[in-house]
Amino acid sequence: DAYADTGADLIELGVPYSDPLADGPVIHAAATEALAAGTRFGDVMTLCERVSARVPVLPMVYVNVVLTLGPDRFAATLERAGAAGAIIPDLPPGEDDSIAEALIERGLAPIGFVAPTIPTEYGGAGLSEVDHVLLTEELAYGCTGIQTSMTANTLAATPLLIAGSDAQKKKYLGRLTSEPVFAAYALTEPAAGSDAAGIKTRCVKDGNDWVLNGEKCFSTNASWADWYIIFATTDPAKRHKGFMGFVVDRDSKGLTAGKAEDKLGQCASNTASVVLEDVRVSAENVLAEEGKGFQLAMQTFDRTRPDIGAGACGLMRRALDESIAYALERKTFGVPIAEHQMVQHMVAEMGIAYEATRLLVHKAAWQIDQGGRNSLVASYSKAFGADSAMRVATDAVQVFGGNGYIKEYPVEKLMRDAKILQIYEGTSQIQRVVIARNLFSGVR
Repeated sequence: DAYADTGADLIELGVPYSDPLADGPVIHAAATEALAAGTRFGDVMTLCERVSARVPVLPMVYVNVVLTLGPDRFAATLERAGAAGAIIPDLPPGEDDSIAEALIERGLAPIGFVAPTIPTEYGGAGLSEVDHVLLTEELAYGCTGIQTSMTANTLAATPLLIAGSDAQKKKYLGRLTSEPVFAAYALTEPAAGSDAAGIKTRCVKDGNDWVLNGEKCFSTNASWADWYIIFATTDPAKRHKGFMGFVVDRDSKGLTAGKAEDKLGQCASNTASVVLEDVRVSAENVLAEEGKGFQLAMQTFDRTRPDIGAGACGLMRRALDESIAYALERKTFGVPIAEHQMVQHMVAEMGIAYEATRLLVHKAAWQIDQGGRNSLVASYSKAFGADSAMRVATDAVQVFGGNGYIKEYPVEKLMRDAKILQIYEGTSQIQRVVIARNLFSGVR
């Protein structure tokens, strides 16, 4: 019934639509047709709000349409539809993190897609983790950079959901849901990446406050964040036993966000450093006491690594769709290259990788929803998904041949975007360390 109602809504917009059991891709195509025909983007977003009350996952197909169009075509579409001022004024061409900032603040935040797993009592949508990975895949299909900016809010919110007091949750999670703001998770340091226990950022007790000094790097949303999750140590020699966790406001004296990094891929996301110089944090903002911070950081990754796998799914599905469309159109030796067995094999491997990753991601997400331990499957989904996405994106470029190396075509961006999936939130090598430890300890 919900899908049928959605079809009726599309017909109201003048979109031919007759399949009452249509899935996301069919509705995606219909929405794309609506935009191409000049339907006001604001009307599509209004429809999105109505649909979300019936089928929470479906609104993402409309966001997916916007991201798939790309910034230049999207800007032209908005101009033609007369709705540019309502969504994103002054949308810049090319890959730029201001695209993500504007789209999230003006388009996604108002309809509840910022940290959607925040419980309803704190103003969130209260979606399950399974819902969340479905949403994440749809975002990533269009742009993993924008998806990363979105899921980074969930990354920052997760330590609060795990260990925060009710007062902390109301204050900081409430900000994410009541205003179009960002949050950032800051663990990595210039000398502490995979060796997370080796952080040097210090926290020193001073009366009822803690004073923080140090530098964090590669923090997504750091330039935009309204608040940060900061991990620090009472003594670097204590390693994980000295770990503490804090929630720190952006306007804290002594806190400075560094310049945005100029990255290889996922350029639509913001990545920057965070410098802490005698930043005073009150006791009420302590999230994890000494010795408990490292465990909190790792528990957070257990819950967010499936999101990376979901991002990989979206990227792979996009690469697969682009490769199929191109292979059916491009001809060599008098026939479409889709008829060449070597191309067929590459495309087949793309499909296998996508479906296998999706099953791992959904299992990991389901385990989170059931309240069980998911470290092993979370790492399975992240490692397999990231490595598969890199391979699939590279093969997509190969299917396109010389055109795949040109920015006029979409797959070179997918290849650049895919690489970071093997690095952030634990490298593919670290995932294998986690997997092996779990297997040797008897976890299945």
